[in-house]
Amino acid sequence: MELTKFTKTELQILYRSFKNDCPTGVVNEETFQLIYSHFFPHGDSSAYAHFLFEAFDRRKNGAVNFEDFVVGLSIILRGTVTDRLSWAFSLYDLNKDGCITKEEMNDIMKSIYDMMGKNTCPCINDSAPREHVESFFQKMDRNNDGVITMEEFLESCQKDEAIMESMQMLDHVI
Repeated sequence: MELTKFTKTELQILYRSFKNDCPTGVVNEETFQLIYSHFFPHGDSSAYAHFLFEAFDRRKNGAVNFEDFVVGLSIILRGTVTDRLSWAFSLYDLNKDGCITKEEMNDIMKSIYDMMGKNTCPCINDSAPREHVESFFQKMDRNNDGVITMEEFLESCQKDEAIMESMQMLDHVI
């Protein structure tokens, strides 16, 4: 409870669910990808699940335990706007160098589109991830240097009504 913003009851529910899916109390990346694939049966969620696993693996030891999981979940669901956006930035900053490049964002976008699958309505064309990245960079790369810093990311997201509304939806998930 000290590390998260969850109540004792919420933690008990989360723990039961975690132990049900991960009886050993630890999940490796392969198992994490398998569990995540059940949420997106019509697409290939493996790449996105890899990026998520990396974000939850706080100790960088190839395993996510319950503490790692609930600390990350607490940030996503109960953190301040800045906490949530910082977590998202870290997810997108694949090489952890403090900035998001078009290549990194393209990898993320492609993984999201792959996860959604080809049978979406309306249909998604193959250029959609690249177009999404270009739009993202036009909006967020304030100084046009080809990378997005944490500062640019936070400032742009906080000014975007759609992003802020989607973040508020997470407030009542648990």
